Amino acid sequence: MKTRLLVACALLLALGCSQTPSQSLYQQLGEEAGIAAITDGLLHQIEHDPLIVGHFRDTDIPRFRRLLIEQLCELSGGPCQYSGATMEESHTGLHLTTRDFDRLVNHLITAMQQQKVPYGAQNRLLAMLAPMYPEVIDR
Repeated sequence: MKTRLLVACALLLALGCSQTPSQSLYQQLGEEAGIAAITDGLLHQIEHDPLIVGHFRDTDIPRFRRLLIEQLCELSGGPCQYSGATMEESHTGLHLTTRDFDRLVNHLITAMQQQKVPYGAQNRLLAMLAPMYPEVIDR
């Protein structure tokens, strides 16, 4: 329920926020270097979160980092092409909960804020990621 509320708020904010028409979401995220910095910030947050870090125990972190950068780059309209598995395939067997998902979203928001990503761009990205929720939870 909390996640749905967060997603609904993100969508409303995204619709209500003005955007600089001359900049794509990819550009607003800082292009590939900015997306890499956001990803690194997210990984730092995960590493220091005892409630979710265990889900990454068997993860090849350099590969995960590369794939997340590709995915965020592609989603935001950048020149990258995501080469990883589907969200459903990569999360099967992890038994992630809504709490886990919410914590990760909050860490992503923190990482974007640390990179000074405009709120409208943050909300646009979150709105693009929100449909992945059912592909990730309880797999």
